[in-house]
Amino acid sequence: MAAASPSPHEIRSFRSANPSLRERDLAAQLGISEAALVAAECGLTATRIDGNANTFLSRAAELGSVLALTRNESAVHEKDGVYDNVTPGKFATLVLGGAIDLRVFPTAWAHGFAVTKTDGDTVRRSFQFFDCEGMAVHKVHLRAHSNVDAFVRITDDLALEDQSQIFVPTTRPAKIEEISETDVAALRDNWSRMTDTHEFFGMLKKLKVNRQEAVRRVGEDYAWQLDNQAAEAMLNASAAQGLPIMCFVGNPGVIQIHSGPVQTIKAMGPWLNVMDDDFHLHLRMDHIAETWAVRKPTKDGHVTSVEIYDAKGEMIIQFFGKRHEGNQEQDAWRGIVESLNRFNSIVAA
Repeated sequence: MAAASPSPHEIRSFRSANPSLRERDLAAQLGISEAALVAAECGLTATRIDGNANTFLSRAAELGSVLALTRNESAVHEKDGVYDNVTPGKFATLVLGGAIDLRVFPTAWAHGFAVTKTDGDTVRRSFQFFDCEGMAVHKVHLRAHSNVDAFVRITDDLALEDQSQIFVPTTRPAKIEEISETDVAALRDNWSRMTDTHEFFGMLKKLKVNRQEAVRRVGEDYAWQLDNQAAEAMLNASAAQGLPIMCFVGNPGVIQIHSGPVQTIKAMGPWLNVMDDDFHLHLRMDHIAETWAVRKPTKDGHVTSVEIYDAKGEMIIQFFGKRHEGNQEQDAWRGIVESLNRFNSIVAA
């Protein structure tokens, strides 16, 4: 029989005994979801709030400048800014502020919490959102200059009657993805006729092929495999040239985007980090299974990206050179990507 889940009291006791562990690691060691870890604090340091993405995002600008955090299993994207220019939608919501740039998928948001923690003289406040299974989709951390009164108002306004310390996950409906055997000729024909990068997902859906299989099969004029250290080389080259880039990190609920230069690149253990004043990125290099340079046609000339996949075939992170629609891609970005070491399948004896 499966071991019983720890009680809220046991969860809090374990957390107290391991103050240096991050929440994701605490949850993993306890064999619970991160949402269950937070729920155990309801009535103490956490308040259950409405988990509806659009309800929260309509109020988020009241907080002023905050830290937006989106992650998946292998990458963490942290960006400072204001939740300006929100365009809500049932299936897709846009946040197009000057710094906070999000593509939000509201149907993946299920549970929300307002969290207030005291660490000595420091009070840390955040809003944390999870999917139906308890996986984190997005977090908003207040900074020292954020609007605390707005945090209190939003928490009070969105608080639920149910403040149970027990988190009950529900199963996400199985994603039925019909994948046909790749018709390379059809793939190349459709790929060649794209005029906008946003057409890419529709093309994959029409051809019933997943993204990784498409880049593997389309041919080296459109996609070529890179060495798995390419991300570090690309970031260092972009920093050295002061070249603005775009960095996308996502999960089923949010894609978060950084647009601008990167400056401070540091490798620490398995993590490759960008440690700039208003942008932090943390990438698990040991989770990288494949890295690809991908070239897509648009009406403004081809656009080049670096795409990184894990062992399950899920995209970890994606990079582009920064450009405005209507303008051609920067030659400097193309030069960096084309200079990156290609994957060598021949292993020396």
